Amino acid sequence: MQDLVRLAALVAVAEDGSITRAAARLGYTPPALSQQLAKLEREAGAALLVRHHRGARLTPAGELLVARARRVLDEMDRARHELARLSGLSGGRLRVGTFTTVGIHLLPPVLSAFRRAHPAVELTVAEYEPPGGVRAVASGEVDLALTHTYEPAEPAPPPPGVELEPLLVEELVLVTAPGHVLAEGSGRLPLAELAGQPLISSAPDHPPRRGVEGALARAGATPSVVCRTPGYALVCALVSAGLGVAVVPEMVASMTASPLGVRALEPTSFRRTISVAHRGDESGPAAASLRALLRGGFARAQAAGAGASSGRPSRAG
Repeated sequence: MQDLVRLAALVAVAEDGSITRAAARLGYTPPALSQQLAKLEREAGAALLVRHHRGARLTPAGELLVARARRVLDEMDRARHELARLSGLSGGRLRVGTFTTVGIHLLPPVLSAFRRAHPAVELTVAEYEPPGGVRAVASGEVDLALTHTYEPAEPAPPPPGVELEPLLVEELVLVTAPGHVLAEGSGRLPLAELAGQPLISSAPDHPPRRGVEGALARAGATPSVVCRTPGYALVCALVSAGLGVAVVPEMVASMTASPLGVRALEPTSFRRTISVAHRGDESGPAAASLRALLRGGFARAQAAGAGASSGRPSRAG
């Protein structure tokens, strides 16, 4: 009689008045539910149900056991809720930091999955341009934050107590106006081919971009327009208008609304790594749950991006 599943089955039959209807509600077949009830009767040492052509009714022993079972099941349900609340997954809040690109394109479906799994957790989302999100995690402003680093560059170590978990690595690609001569070729474009090209310089003073901007300068790309903001939507709009070319993450090139030509670069060491910054176990179970969802969601995005890029022509838009 200590099996909660069998006690729940007996309560369901008492409420539905039928083994067939109770089985449908619990996801059993009627024979399987009958077996569970037969085991419960053997454990109780008494008949608990009287079966008849219209269903089943409780015997006096069944009524006594159902009354006790309801109390037990209610207590166990209350305990589950209290444990969930104690672990931070039923109630409480989760504070998430993100940067613009991933916040628009990758984070929303992950947060939607988190909401379905943990509807009682209050979610707050704040925007931090990297590396601001890492500092926000270190100071306790947010529980975790999405951030990025670029190659070629030497990434700065995270503050004490903060861990960085890589989620997605993507190449940087050249974007041009549609029909631009550099977008017409096949294969990877050697970086030296950018010598003399008017460049939309993407936030050259922004710490994550300094290594990329320095490499482009050494290759001879000539700044045509300097975007002090690190937002790629403006960069791509200026490129699409024919004001210059730019080097941006592949995700940006594939998801921007502006018509663009796209070309892979050589060498392939120009990359952006998207990571989640957190405080390990100190971040709490809600943050751990979201990190697991981020890993799955970003892995699917990486696979989808690889499939799309393998079949993508050199000219886009």
